Amino acid sequence: MAIHEVFPYLRLRNTGEAVEWYKRIFGAEELFRLVEPSGRVGHIELRMGGTTLMFSDEYPEMNIAGPETLGGTTFAIHLHVDDADALIDAAVAAGATLLRPAQDHFYGERSGTFRDPWGHEWNVGHELEKLTPEQMQARYDALFE
Repeated sequence: MAIHEVFPYLRLRNTGEAVEWYKRIFGAEELFRLVEPSGRVGHIELRMGGTTLMFSDEYPEMNIAGPETLGGTTFAIHLHVDDADALIDAAVAAGATLLRPAQDHFYGERSGTFRDPWGHEWNVGHELEKLTPEQMQARYDALFE
């Protein structure tokens, strides 16, 4: 069996509002959405760069909950962009919480992290230099000397 694609699927308390934020901040393109007569969002797909992300509202009756309900998230999505500082600044100005400001890292990237208003964490970075895995390991080892 082969895996053909991987689609992150984010659950949110207010998907419609969040998706509009993602479109504005990330420049995401909405592919389509499925909405129940009650207004609850069953499914939305957004295209960001070459990746499709999927979203839905919470479904407590199916044990589907977002970070707000759970009190946090256990993962972050990493976005590789042209200018990490600019994207992080825009997100924070639009209501995100800055977790780690952008800084240069040993692995050749400048990156930082924010939490969006719905509780999902986003690492945002851009390349400073191309390094081999061996060069990264050597620099990582040096952090512990």
